[in-house]
Amino acid sequence: MNRFEEYTTQFVQQVGKKEGAVSPAIINSASFGYGDSETGEGIFDGSVKKPLYSRMGNPTSAQLEQILAAMDGGIGAVAASSGMGATAMATLSLLKSGDEILSIGGLFGGTYSYFSETLTRFGITTQFFDVDELEAIEAAITDKTKIVFLESVGNPNMRLPDIEAIAQITTRHGVVLMVDNTITPLSIKPLALGADIIVYSTTKIITGNASSLGGAVVFRVINEGDDKFKGERYAEVHPFIKKMGAMALIGNAKKRALRDFGMSSNGFGSYLTMLGLETLPLRMDRIVSSVEKIALALDREGFVINHPVLPSHPHHDRYLKQFSQGCGTLFTIDMGSKEAAFAFLNHSKLITITANIGDSRTLGLHMASTIYRDFDESVREFLGITSGLIRVSIGLENPDDIINDFSMARNLSL
Repeated sequence: MNRFEEYTTQFVQQVGKKEGAVSPAIINSASFGYGDSETGEGIFDGSVKKPLYSRMGNPTSAQLEQILAAMDGGIGAVAASSGMGATAMATLSLLKSGDEILSIGGLFGGTYSYFSETLTRFGITTQFFDVDELEAIEAAITDKTKIVFLESVGNPNMRLPDIEAIAQITTRHGVVLMVDNTITPLSIKPLALGADIIVYSTTKIITGNASSLGGAVVFRVINEGDDKFKGERYAEVHPFIKKMGAMALIGNAKKRALRDFGMSSNGFGSYLTMLGLETLPLRMDRIVSSVEKIALALDREGFVINHPVLPSHPHHDRYLKQFSQGCGTLFTIDMGSKEAAFAFLNHSKLITITANIGDSRTLGLHMASTIYRDFDESVREFLGITSGLIRVSIGLENPDDIINDFSMARNLSL
């Protein structure tokens, strides 16, 4: 049975309509008429639930947001223009100068640059840790720590965090846990594991066909009684809690980030993303199965493969116990040198050489010469970037065809 069978009915029923146009309506208007001044006032004070202005939200995107929130058990979501836009929205809505982030595990190059370069210009600092440095992570939490950030699967170092154990640490200290779940939608449930906020690049496996740039942030409910967001650490959120209660994080994100920075989604992009969502459970099941089969086969052939399905991987037991639904589309191949990596990629007939991941077709990229080219050697070493490293994102092709193609490409490149 499809390991994501529970979503196959849910998504197609939520996207399609029973009356009128079955496909979602694409609303591309930048602005919306209020009809009368009283309605306009109500829209701005939140008492009237109608569109305000597309920078603050779009009706087509609102449908996508409802589906994504339900998918993860959140109270709501906010769509963004890209995955980095989602990360910026989620973080900037909570941070101010002097605050600190603890970042755990492998990290996409764009996120690492955002933390280590961009945010430092605004007085926000980040400390970086390996996924297994739990004692050091807990010891590093101070009154200035606002966010503990991690990727559900290290991209591209393929290290797996113990999300539940890290969530227990953040809960003890009243700090927000934010999880980038881009690689593992459906597979991993961060909110159920104790996270507070989820970020996605919906460009990747959620849309799945390179047609639409997008992102989203999913928020948990603000609990009645005790809640970490009611503590002094998050005093800036308190006005939204007072006004919006359980949905305070939605208002906080829209007013503190989306309104002022404008990382807004668009109607046509959200429409394309919903079309991708309809088939996400089917694609995820096939790709996760293919990734495991291909990684094991190539390892037997002598490729230097990094994926936790391999018994030699340091997190193999964690993979079996906590990632039983798989860990996405990725694995890496270390060809030993840039020249060997280039030759392999250029000889492959199936790989599309691109910086994207999570597509319906198999993608590959040499890391050191592209995304991580401007990083110094010590940072590359921490992030697991070697001179011959290729990140591979497996698509929907026949896995035996991929195995044969990769073997042929290696043989031709020797």
